[in-house]
Amino acid sequence: QMQLVESGGGLVQAGSSLRLSCAASGRGFNTYLVAWFRQAPGKEREFVAAEPYTIYSDSVEGRFTISRDNTKNTVSLQMNSLKPEDTAVYYCAADLRLTLAGLKGPGRYAYWGQGTQVTVSS
Repeated sequence: QMQLVESGGGLVQAGSSLRLSCAASGRGFNTYLVAWFRQAPGKEREFVAAEPYTIYSDSVEGRFTISRDNTKNTVSLQMNSLKPEDTAVYYCAADLRLTLAGLKGPGRYAYWGQGTQVTVSS
């Protein structure tokens, strides 16, 4: 069983940076596919980035960086040049399968964190 806990969200101004962290408990975290999703009010959950493939959505490419530290069982999301449209609850998700199929779909992932709020003011 894999448990995920996100942290690092907050309220920032446009142009600022934030670093989100996803801490995992459970065996074999280094073998899991891990992704970040986000969900804004009234919108569907949206793919942001995935590791180990370092795949990004078009909306964050070049501004966000996903990274993993297997010694600490964490996956981080460095978010730079934040925009008001980045405002959302950000979720960490994990799946034991490393295949690419359906990687950007939330239904693919078996494990989810509780989410952390990111609010970007203009």
